[in-house]
Amino acid sequence: MSKLRVLVLVRSGHVPPMTLDGVTDKELDAWKAEFDVCATLREIGHDVLPLGVYDDLAPIRNALGEFKPHITFMLLEEFHGVVTYDFAVISYLELMQQPYTGCNPRGLLLSKDKALSKKILTYHRIQTPRFAVFPVGRTVHRPKKLEFPLFVKSVSEDASFGISQASIVNTDEQLVERVAFVHEHTNDDAIVEQYIDGREIYMGVMGNQRLQTFAPWEMDFGKMPSDTARIATSQVKWNRKYQEKHGITTREADDLDSETVDKIVKVCKRVYRALNMSGYARMDLRLTESGEVYVLEANANPNIEYGEDFAESAEKAGIDYGALLQRILNLGLRYKAAWMTA
Repeated sequence: MSKLRVLVLVRSGHVPPMTLDGVTDKELDAWKAEFDVCATLREIGHDVLPLGVYDDLAPIRNALGEFKPHITFMLLEEFHGVVTYDFAVISYLELMQQPYTGCNPRGLLLSKDKALSKKILTYHRIQTPRFAVFPVGRTVHRPKKLEFPLFVKSVSEDASFGISQASIVNTDEQLVERVAFVHEHTNDDAIVEQYIDGREIYMGVMGNQRLQTFAPWEMDFGKMPSDTARIATSQVKWNRKYQEKHGITTREADDLDSETVDKIVKVCKRVYRALNMSGYARMDLRLTESGEVYVLEANANPNIEYGEDFAESAEKAGIDYGALLQRILNLGLRYKAAWMTA
């Protein structure tokens, strides 16, 4: 394995220290993924330069000129506070003829736009919940095809931002109220989709042309009250006290039969290709009691901190964390961007 110079792009303020000496758990939470990636890349022999970015591309340009990285590791999930602008940063790297890790600009753009991605999946006859988009400033009129219960969320925000039990609505009055909440708190259009009752399944996918999938992972909602919807709210995903109180965890969905797993694998690969994705991704699915698979979202460049779903499912496949990051680097170096073939 050759030693590489790796520029790691992170959000401004999330540049990790060299060690965790004196760092509290609360402090670590904000930049654990950044620390895990940088520390592990150093451990496996690479020269690493983390760079904090917020609203200016000049530091990236300077680092490319001075550090001369072989590849840039993309951990930046937004630019200027806008989550859909990550594709523009990757586009800039392509314009600078700089290899990078993770998804290409087109795949990022398509997968981040939940409405557009669902239209593409529907065109390819990939099963996804029925949906409608309610733009900011428009009156809310529920289409007849959408039957309650419905799930209301932002059309572009991720990491369960703005999602709570109130996101599941059962009346037109609740629908209007929740759409207004999304408009006000995210400054974004609202997407409203049919709520699919079933198991919440995640599957990691890696590759550019040849794809590898990992074991299906599951959100175990533990002992949540029976009158609450089994959805990945902000509380469920990020509140440790809430997780411990209700026994919420993620684990391998090892009770699925081989036919169901094969079906999930095929669906996830079709989604990956339909949305022009590359590098690595996590597919969020719902598996109904009757065995139907619904695609909820395709997440490009998902959380890859040590101990999280993607890394754990890779480890189940015999790929330890260091090897996983090296594979991500290799995929980035092998990706054939347009500038390489011009």
